Amino acid sequence: MRLLQVSAEIYPLLKTGGLADVAGALPLALRDAGVDVRVLLPGFPALRAGLADAKPVGRFITPWGDSVQVLRGHLPEVGGLEAYVLDAPALFDRPGSPYEDAQRQPYGDNHRRFAQLGWAAARLAHGLDASWSAQVVHAHDWHAALAPACLAHWHNAPHVPSVYTVHNLAYQGLFDAHQIGDLGLPASSLSVNGLEFFGRISFMKAGLFYASQVTTVSPTYAREIQTPDQGCGLDGLLRSRAAQGQLGGILNGVDTAVWNPASDPHLPHAYSAGSAKALKGKALCKAALQQEVGLDVDADAPLLATVSRLTEQKGLPLLLAQVDALVQQGAQLLVLGSGDAALEAAFTERAAAHPGRVAVKLGYDEALSHRIFGGSDMTLVPSRFEPCGLTQMYGLRYGSVPVVRRVGGLADTVTHADFITLQDDTATGFLFDDYSADALGHALRLALAAYRRPADWRQIQQAGMRQPLGWEQAAQAYADLYRRLVPQ
Repeated sequence: MRLLQVSAEIYPLLKTGGLADVAGALPLALRDAGVDVRVLLPGFPALRAGLADAKPVGRFITPWGDSVQVLRGHLPEVGGLEAYVLDAPALFDRPGSPYEDAQRQPYGDNHRRFAQLGWAAARLAHGLDASWSAQVVHAHDWHAALAPACLAHWHNAPHVPSVYTVHNLAYQGLFDAHQIGDLGLPASSLSVNGLEFFGRISFMKAGLFYASQVTTVSPTYAREIQTPDQGCGLDGLLRSRAAQGQLGGILNGVDTAVWNPASDPHLPHAYSAGSAKALKGKALCKAALQQEVGLDVDADAPLLATVSRLTEQKGLPLLLAQVDALVQQGAQLLVLGSGDAALEAAFTERAAAHPGRVAVKLGYDEALSHRIFGGSDMTLVPSRFEPCGLTQMYGLRYGSVPVVRRVGGLADTVTHADFITLQDDTATGFLFDDYSADALGHALRLALAAYRRPADWRQIQQAGMRQPLGWEQAAQAYADLYRRLVPQ
């Protein structure tokens, strides 16, 4: 089975969010499951620099007339994965983030940058590399969503099936209709049965419409996006794909080699779930973390943490409304993230109002995030919606008990602690339903009450840490899906 995975990021070379973690871990798990997998990536400087033994395998002409060279090599930092990288410095070698300039404005030619990725995928499925061609193309999120459309409009060649995975339906890759000429697709594709979305081009819709099979990153999210509330205007199309058996959810995993408190090089002390003694290192991690971020070193104070983009979607306004109450209940709060300027300012102000009890670190720091999960008692994910969520899984792995809203992958990975689940040893965290500060506050009070019952708390921690969260099951599900799509 020859698989080409297409994404804009891959951990640890380039990461702006959870997409990179999936793009880096899934192909390694697929390789272990017997799939001949290669990855295709845009030529961002970090990705070109990470490509070892790079050799050109071919060129193609973009719809707007540029000649693009495709390099093949391997990625030593990603398990030695075989990879293709687009050598196009004019499009990808820029300041700012991969998608925005230094002023956080999307680059005006993003449609060209990622259309190029889609056409490269189609060409690698149809002989650009004379030594290897893809039998299935798996595209991730809107940046790669044109790949299924390019495959569908490839003339005079056998059809190559595609899988399109939605990581977050809210980010759709919308562009003006007059830019259709730059995409290299027929004008007829700008229609309801194609890329057209309320008079504009939607890369996301291209993936949803043209892919042979659509997946999401959790079973619950696959159901939620078929509703008007979370369908982002695409729920009708999604219901249609589901009715044809062409939409489903496969729960993400985490890289258990990278996220392992027993061997994590970022932690000052190792620990595991085996026993109360084995968990002793977590208390030492907590003291070290409190000192590092400027919180009072207090073993008895429950330390709550969130590692997140600071956006409304992540439920941060709900958490902001609970900060004072948490401090009054003797808790500490640590926030790591960046995003909405108003939320950044509001959390910074609460930290100034509660020195030693609230700490805020703006930006993103991978090593610090590991130490936060290692040292915190609870991981907070009060999202308005959450396709899968990796943060709560990292919390589970590190004995940082999740407090989450019952949506998407959060609902699929966390079991609410109550008398029944404590009795049968399945409780792993605390969930709430309503998107409101009061509902979050109630869940936090339950969690804080459990924290003050050490035996119950240790049981919840250890149940979460023992939960199988690796990629093996997801990789097998994807491998089975690919085999169903490839003509025998």
